[in-house]
Amino acid sequence: MKNGTISNIDCCADMQLQKKVIIIGGGLAGLTAALHLQKLHFEVTLIEKNSYPHHKVCGEYVSNEVLPYMNWLGISFQNLGPSQITELQMTTPNGSAITTTLPLGGFGLSRYTMDNFLYQELLKRNVKVLHASVSDVVYENGAFTVSTANGQLLSAKHVLGAYGKRANLDVKLERKFMDKKSPYVAVKAHYQGSFKDNLVGLHHFNGGYCGISKVEDELINICYLADYKSFKQHKNIEAFQTEVLYKNSFIKEILEQSALVFRTPLTIGQISFERKEPVVNHMLMIGDTAGLIHPLCGNGMAMAIHSAKIAAELIAMHSVESPDARTQLENSYTREWKYNFASRIRTGKMLSAILKNSLLQSLALNSITKMPNLLNRVIKMTHGKPIAMQR
Repeated sequence: MKNGTISNIDCCADMQLQKKVIIIGGGLAGLTAALHLQKLHFEVTLIEKNSYPHHKVCGEYVSNEVLPYMNWLGISFQNLGPSQITELQMTTPNGSAITTTLPLGGFGLSRYTMDNFLYQELLKRNVKVLHASVSDVVYENGAFTVSTANGQLLSAKHVLGAYGKRANLDVKLERKFMDKKSPYVAVKAHYQGSFKDNLVGLHHFNGGYCGISKVEDELINICYLADYKSFKQHKNIEAFQTEVLYKNSFIKEILEQSALVFRTPLTIGQISFERKEPVVNHMLMIGDTAGLIHPLCGNGMAMAIHSAKIAAELIAMHSVESPDARTQLENSYTREWKYNFASRIRTGKMLSAILKNSLLQSLALNSITKMPNLLNRVIKMTHGKPIAMQR
C-alpha cells in the first residue's frame, strides 16, 4: 500500500510536470508562444529580465501573414492604431528608386506598444511572468531545471529559448555563432515628420541599409544596419548619418525634415547572421534565438511569431509521454523550422551580399526596373503565406 501510494504520487507529479513550460525571453516569439500554450491549457511561466513597456531596436514592420494566427489567439492590434502598409520603395545612393505593391501587405507597430499589449494579455489570462535573468538551464532525466540570477529554481518538461539575438546564456550553451565577431551594428529611433502612411522604404547606403515606415501615433520608425568598421570611424551617430547615410538623397530628405522623438537613438552591436541551431540542449529555440534574417527582408517579426506557433503546436502534439517523444519533438521542430525559414534566411544573405556590392546593386536594380515582377518574386521568397490554423 505504501509503495502504491508513492507510485501514485510520483505519477501525479510526472503528469503535472508534463504540462509545464518555461519560456525564456518575453519578446514577440516568447509572448506569442505563451499565449498559444496557455490556450492549450499548459502551465506556462515566462521569464523576462526587463519590465514592460520598453523600446527595442527593430524595423517594426509586420507582414500580414500573421493575421489569421493572431485572430485564432484572440488578439487584435487594431485599437493600437497601427499603420497599414501596402507599398515598398527601394532606393540606392546613386538616386535609383523603384516602388512596388507588397503582395500581402503589412502593418507598422512599435515594439514598445506591441510587446506591452501582448504582455498585458498574458496577465489577463493569468500566465505567470517572472522578471529575472536566467543563469543556467540543465536538462536531466527528461526534465529541465532553470536557474535565475537571483537564486530561483524552476522545473518544467519543456523550455523554449526566446531571449533574442544573443545572450550570456548562449555562452553557457557553447553556441558556435558566439565565437565569431559580427561586423554589424544597428541603430533605431522614432521621429515626427512627413512620410506616407502606407509605405515602407528600404534605402541603401555604403555599408548598409535603412528601413523607414510609420508606426502608431503618426510616428516614423527609422532603423538601419551598418558595417561596424565604417560606423566607428565617425565620432558619433549624427556624424555617421550626415557623412554616410546622407549620400542617399532619400534618407537625407527624410532625416532633415523629421524631428527626433527619442532623447538619443538606440543602438545594438554584435548582430550575428551566422547559422544557429533551432534545438540546443533539448530546448526549442524560437524567434531570433533560432535564426536571424537580414532586416532588409522586413520579415523578422512575422518569423518570430510563426516560429512560436510551430513550437507550441508541436509541444502539444508530443505532450503524451513515450520513450521517443522528446526525440520526435526535437526532430519535428528542426524539420518544420528549416522548412519554413531556412530558405528565407538564405535569400536574405544572398540579397545582402548583392546589395553591399555597388556594381551588383546597380545591376540588380536595373534588372528590377526592367522587370518589375522580379521584385515581387523576391519579396515572396522572403515572406510566407498567411499562417494557416489547423486547430
